[in-house]
Amino acid sequence: MIEFGHGTHTGLRRLRNEDTYYADAGLGLFLVVDGMGGHKHGEVASAMARDGVVAQVTAGQSLVDAIQRVNEALLARSGGLKESRPMGTTIAAIRVSGRSYEAAWVGDSRIYRFADASLERLSHDHSIVEALVEAGELTEMQARNHPQRSVLTQALGITAPDQLHIGLARGELAPGARLLLCTDGLTDEVTDEKIAGIVARTDLAAQECVDHLVLAALGGTGRDNVTAILVRAAG
Repeated sequence: MIEFGHGTHTGLRRLRNEDTYYADAGLGLFLVVDGMGGHKHGEVASAMARDGVVAQVTAGQSLVDAIQRVNEALLARSGGLKESRPMGTTIAAIRVSGRSYEAAWVGDSRIYRFADASLERLSHDHSIVEALVEAGELTEMQARNHPQRSVLTQALGITAPDQLHIGLARGELAPGARLLLCTDGLTDEVTDEKIAGIVARTDLAAQECVDHLVLAALGGTGRDNVTAILVRAAG
């Protein structure tokens, strides 16, 4: 048995919400997507990615195969547009089956695992800044304020199929463990330490934890859309 909470907000500076998400405990599928492209292209890309992955997984495809097919569909769609503006999206998704989970991602939307009083990032950002951190050229603190922190190296609808690198992680969801999926509207505004403090709370329902996470993001600059899903395994 799992409990989950979910939420999204346009933020304080944006006129439209290019984030979207899906949460279905019956299917065991949870995902967040963060569209990009402006002029409603981001909204279209994120909705196409959400609906495409749900349809593919429902039809029996793996998360990786579903994401690959969605990337191809988005590339085909954007290739038919008259405008040169790209139409892309990030994705962070998990599939839970019993006590096992599979996580997959492209871009800088993130997946965290909370267990044994510790928050662990399962995903790694497909971004220029993350590559610099991994190379030891930037610290995590410097990365948070870097002017290129939002420049991605991988995105659905933009990266060619033969160049797409889908992040993948698998594990066991122990009793009481949590999985958090979120867009960068949360992680750019709220530190991992504060996220951990909210996710750790056992006096709150999963939905209340998500509400607190969104409010924490809005308590910063609120410059971006923010979306989060928290999945909590029964104790």
